Amino acid sequence: MKKFISLFAALSLTAVSVFGLAACGRSQTDDKTIKIGASPTPHAEILQVVKEVLEKDGYTLEIKEFNDYVLPNTATESEELDANYFQHLKYLDDFNTENGTHLVSVANVHYEPLGIYAGKCDSLDALPDGAVVSVPNDTTNEARALLLLEAQGLITLREDAGLTATVLDITENKKGLKFQEIEAAQLVRSLEDVDIAVINGNYAIGGGLKIADALAAEAADSDAGKTYTNAVVVKEGNENKEKIQALVKAICSEEVRAFIEEEYEGAVVPQF
Repeated sequence: MKKFISLFAALSLTAVSVFGLAACGRSQTDDKTIKIGASPTPHAEILQVVKEVLEKDGYTLEIKEFNDYVLPNTATESEELDANYFQHLKYLDDFNTENGTHLVSVANVHYEPLGIYAGKCDSLDALPDGAVVSVPNDTTNEARALLLLEAQGLITLREDAGLTATVLDITENKKGLKFQEIEAAQLVRSLEDVDIAVINGNYAIGGGLKIADALAAEAADSDAGKTYTNAVVVKEGNENKEKIQALVKAICSEEVRAFIEEEYEGAVVPQF
């Protein structure tokens, strides 16, 4: 009986030791693996370069692509993801306020200027009365679109509308422009049905459009440029984790800057 008990104790100790080693192995692996959510263009493309930079430091970057602006934030809040990279700072602030999340920026990476692109009309000067204009239907990007149109002298907005402007804040519309508020991801497709469209940088790139071909675009040093910087985001409290700091160092590296400047030719502007 004593021999049986001794054997059982020995086996139990061995099992605990093996489990402990396995758990330790998982922990070490987790510490070297970074799970990040991103929009396909340009964020996930940029992260492919970041992945190569991180590999040199012994980290594995797992990139999960999302086609919406909600799930990457909820997954980061629940810590299914270590970080995400798809949104600008204004959207982040609004999301936290509306959803009670605790997400913070750890790196301001780039800015994507909105552009006005030709649909049926290929010149702002030739824009006919009653022209149809498609704009993003989310609050932050619609305001940007309207401010850009105002900067071109096409409309006038209520003086204090600012970055919360909607079509209801238009006080002067000499050409009688008609606005179609459309989901940002569908704006490129709308071009064949409208005279002009104001399109987010990432969706313009994904649709094969170049910022150089835009009829007008936001300036990178404008208020919009500063407000709508795209950032790497984590759950509050995780900012100083070693792997998050490694991610920040990699994404703000010269290799990434060079890639952005060469690949996107002004459609994506580094902000680090």
